[in-house]
Amino acid sequence: MTTQSTMKNLLLLVVTVLIVSSCSKPPEFETPFIYERADPWVYLHTDGYYYFTATVPENDKLILRRAETLEGLQTTEEKTIWTKHETGIMGSHIWAPEIHYVDGKWYIYFAAGGAEDIWAIRMYVLENDSPNPLDGEWVEKGQIKTDWETFSLDATTFEHQGKNYLVWAQHPPTMEGNTALYIAEMENPWTIKQPMVEITRPDYEWEKQLFKVNEGAAVIKKNGKIFIAYSASGTDYNYAVGLLTADENADLLNADSWSKSPVPVFKTSEENKIYGPGHNSFTTTKDGKYDLMIYHARSYKEIDGDPLDDHNRHMRIKVLEWDEDGNPVFGVPQPDTRHREE
Repeated sequence: MTTQSTMKNLLLLVVTVLIVSSCSKPPEFETPFIYERADPWVYLHTDGYYYFTATVPENDKLILRRAETLEGLQTTEEKTIWTKHETGIMGSHIWAPEIHYVDGKWYIYFAAGGAEDIWAIRMYVLENDSPNPLDGEWVEKGQIKTDWETFSLDATTFEHQGKNYLVWAQHPPTMEGNTALYIAEMENPWTIKQPMVEITRPDYEWEKQLFKVNEGAAVIKKNGKIFIAYSASGTDYNYAVGLLTADENADLLNADSWSKSPVPVFKTSEENKIYGPGHNSFTTTKDGKYDLMIYHARSYKEIDGDPLDDHNRHMRIKVLEWDEDGNPVFGVPQPDTRHREE
């Protein structure tokens, strides 16, 4: 065989490998992925590890998992990194934790009620300067103060064009209903700057079922746009995901910069028997090729009593697709691929 033909065959092999690689199928995940972990948050850090936290059924502590693969999160040890106070603030309803890495330190944002006043839900922050957040000490940085001392929860933070922002849900004193979403620039990871700006409140009927709620914001930036997914209505089968969109060069503190989908972008699938999907986060595959939506949902529709007391909101993973205009396509929740006694 001549050198020329060898080079030709080698080139054909390289081209074939590239074609096969480009045509590889999106990843598939077991559904449910992790049982009884609501409000799931997954973060892929620069150290190559995925970090996972969520609301636990007991509503009494903050947990954290760490693994080099998403599948590893299913079986790795889960560590309790903080436990509720026995008296006073941060004493009940420990909800919706998120882990973030900001300016060289780890932060966990979460909501909590008081031990004596369980519905005095407010937002709090923990800080850890250890390279591995499962080590070191978690220090309480206190409550995130806003314009009002009212029901507030689901704080999330993101960086854009050199500025850090906070998005959260809160009950405004003049609103009939439960919560709207707000945004503000941050002075530091536990303090907001003024102004705080309302960017959505429950406007449509699908946002007002059982309760008038906008909550659980999650941010993804792509294709020259900033998207905020959020959840609406009560936490039964009516729970659904909405979407806000802004241009990446817009003033994010101008409410007019945000457009709102009039319909839910992700909702109950009667066909697939998945109910009340929502309170999602976003991450990516290790190679960055696929964006992933992490969310919770139930496998049945009817609930006895308060939906908040039903612990079968299981964590699930779905590949997020994109349309030709650069907008996310959420699709429908996948049916369960594994089952257990509920």
